[in-house]
Amino acid sequence: MSKKHPGGESLPSAPSTATGTSPDHEVPAATPAPDPKRWWALAVIALAQLMVILDGTVVNIALPSAQRALGMSDADRQWVITAYTLAFGGLLLLGGRIADLVGRKRTFVIGLAGFAAASALGGAATDPGMLFAARALQGAFAAVLAPSALSLLATTFTDPKERARAFGVYGALAGGGSAVGLIVGGLLTEYLNWRWSLYVNVPIALAALLGAPAFLRDRSGRRGGHLDMPGALLGCGGLVAVVYGFSGAEPRGWSSPSVLTPLVAGVVLLAAFVWWQSRSASPLLPLRIVRDRVRAGSLATMGLATIGMFGVFLFLTYYLQVVLGYPPVRTGLAFVPISAGIVIGATQIAARLLPRTAPRTLMSSGMVLAAVGMVLLSSLTVHTQYVTHVLPALLLLGLGMGLTFMPVYATATAGVPAQDAGVASAVLNTVQQMGASLGTVLLNTIATSATGRYLHSHVRGPDHDGAALDEGMVHGFSVAYRCSAGVLLVAALVAGLAVRHRASKHTGEDAPA
Repeated sequence: MSKKHPGGESLPSAPSTATGTSPDHEVPAATPAPDPKRWWALAVIALAQLMVILDGTVVNIALPSAQRALGMSDADRQWVITAYTLAFGGLLLLGGRIADLVGRKRTFVIGLAGFAAASALGGAATDPGMLFAARALQGAFAAVLAPSALSLLATTFTDPKERARAFGVYGALAGGGSAVGLIVGGLLTEYLNWRWSLYVNVPIALAALLGAPAFLRDRSGRRGGHLDMPGALLGCGGLVAVVYGFSGAEPRGWSSPSVLTPLVAGVVLLAAFVWWQSRSASPLLPLRIVRDRVRAGSLATMGLATIGMFGVFLFLTYYLQVVLGYPPVRTGLAFVPISAGIVIGATQIAARLLPRTAPRTLMSSGMVLAAVGMVLLSSLTVHTQYVTHVLPALLLLGLGMGLTFMPVYATATAGVPAQDAGVASAVLNTVQQMGASLGTVLLNTIATSATGRYLHSHVRGPDHDGAALDEGMVHGFSVAYRCSAGVLLVAALVAGLAVRHRASKHTGEDAPA
């Protein structure tokens, strides 16, 4: 006998515990006692999550200094960012499945140790190639660490109220860590040097490594499980090809063969991956995970949200430093309101409302708030004041992200059998990473094109003075912000139509595959 779980999975009913007991008098299985160390486990998981999220932006502000120190060309400097996103986004599904087979606690520790070692290698880089390799290694170990952390969280907290609080903290870190990374990067670059933007990961990882053996609980890996190597090659190859193609769109143009070829190859590989997953006996990504309407809606909401949101960090960094003349530290501190908004939205609003509010209500409301913030940013000019225009927009963006990310994480990981928790978490991380990469590339291309058109129509002759360049840059940002607002409104619509149930109240049980 089985019953339908709110998340769409079939969970086994409690068996009879006495011989001859009729089905009408089955004795329910005892609910496992909560782990007394679960809140310490949350602290360890949160440290790891913060480290991975920080690394997505902490290097950005340090990049100009690193470029000068290592003699990187303008064409090659993008690989400091791209090497990380390629490895991270491309290997997440493989990392999630390895976590399910080997054991999530074990892969969590391996990912932490590897990430720390790769960070130390990057900080000690003596040439660009060494730094690029270290960043790729960071991305590879992050692809093992991130799904392990999220699935450990999903299987540790099963009480609805505690689960909401735990995912509130996780959602706040996921959304606010990028802004915090800009602050940390500015402080480290200005008062130490660019190498510390990488070295900073080492003490964070060591602290988490000390706590992991004592506080994390997890079942052992799946016995007799097999790694789907054809699926791994097709899925990882397709994601890497797509990310690589999008990363080259800005410098080379969308019509360049070096952009179209990997994009087409990536689409073909991903189509072959889906076909193979429907036939494989031990699929890398069981398609039942993404067939559930509520989970698919949550994943789509996350993807659209990150596409629309991640351009804000890139554009505002340039706006504050280039147009308003902010130094690195002041630029980083200018992002504090968005971090505060995310923390408040995730932990004080969404976490309190989720146990009694439909997730789609929180997600849609959050995306509408964020879209309003984007519209405010689209009105920026070269003479705009931070307090009157930028600050209100950042607060709205932060609240919107907090209201959205927290229920997305809780809903997308609900009702997943424990043996699939790692790969389900990896899917969510993959969607977020791919959305961030795609959003940054697309929005930057839109902004650059709009700037070029503005300068062509408003400036006569080949010489552009500084004021004209600033006006053109801000105009390009404004166009991109309006596009971001549109994407966020689509995310609100998707959440409202697709995520039509509450987050599951039970998770982490060893349901049948």
